[in-house]
Amino acid sequence: MIRYITAPFRWFFKLEAASGLVLLIAATIALILSNSDLSGHYFGILKTHILIGTQNFGLDLSVLHWINDVLMCVFFFVVTLEIKREFIHGELSRPKQAALPIIGAIGGMAVPAIIYVIINFETGNTLRGWAIPSATDIAFSIGVLSLLGKRVPVSLKVFLLALAIIDDLGAIIIIAFFYSTELQYMYLILMMGSFLTLLIINKLGVKKFAPYLLIGLFLWDFTHESGIHSTISGVLLALTIPHRVHEKDFSLLLKLEHILSPYVAFGIMPLFAFANAGVSLDGVSMNSLMAPVPLGILCGLFFGKQIGVFLFSYLSVKFKFAEMPSNSNWLKFYGVGILTGIGFTMSLFVGNLAFAENNQYMDGVKIGVLSGSILSALIGYSLLSLATKKKSVL
Repeated sequence: MIRYITAPFRWFFKLEAASGLVLLIAATIALILSNSDLSGHYFGILKTHILIGTQNFGLDLSVLHWINDVLMCVFFFVVTLEIKREFIHGELSRPKQAALPIIGAIGGMAVPAIIYVIINFETGNTLRGWAIPSATDIAFSIGVLSLLGKRVPVSLKVFLLALAIIDDLGAIIIIAFFYSTELQYMYLILMMGSFLTLLIINKLGVKKFAPYLLIGLFLWDFTHESGIHSTISGVLLALTIPHRVHEKDFSLLLKLEHILSPYVAFGIMPLFAFANAGVSLDGVSMNSLMAPVPLGILCGLFFGKQIGVFLFSYLSVKFKFAEMPSNSNWLKFYGVGILTGIGFTMSLFVGNLAFAENNQYMDGVKIGVLSGSILSALIGYSLLSLATKKKSVL
């Protein structure tokens, strides 16, 4: 009986598009709540502090910071595991395979940033948001692409996934170098010492997760206190998780990725979307969208992403630095390029860091991210739907 009742849910969570749909639902609920009579409760809960431990030995953070600083660390941990696996044995293991998404990601980060800077150049205090339109939401973009099913070649899905992962790696580097606060060098030394300890136990062949987790908790705390954003600790921890050398060997990396991915896709990311997508639309008009911050983000995500990804990728193929995805053509490829403009959760995350001390810009960030992401999703899906209905020779 229970198996019969839960069958539809098990079927849904196996769908590739499911995580993107759950993200959309979470963001929609956040928008509804933040513009209803319950908005006070919504924002009040996010500001509520939760203490784990004691006052002298514990962690006291708001609900919003527990999500953005702790749970998002798990997200970056899983993303880095995926990147590491792809570089060792996956789609990025050969130079020719890795070249196209890497070059495309560089273009997809550079052009949106340039567009944002041009639009915000005269308002110097908003230039910190230059990296916001450079990010791509993995779950949402793959979810939209998966709605087309088998009409889209597997090679294009792999390209989009690889590019989105590399985009997130770029976001991690940007966070580390541009959005960290004043460094505390004692904690920075302790952080590097923890990372070195993790590398040593990796070299010793330790394949149990408990030692990595224990040291990883210290790594998170030292990173948090050092002034570098705490999500970087998730990246460093993932880099030390051992993978197998031979096909039949046990892989702690694959085991952790398999266990954690569903919780990240259907738990952490929707929770992040719910906590960060809420924005009051009261008084919002076209004039609001024309303000430098939302306009820069909108244009960066929608125009900058597709131009940067397509142009850099096209040139890399023409000059034989990379190979075109199999069973594809440039029209389908361009449609995928538009989908990379779905910044959503990752752009919101970078926006929170960019304007952590200037909260007056956050509504503009959310409006720009949501409008740019929705536009990219709708136009990208429509073009791909058209391109896959008939054979194109472009």
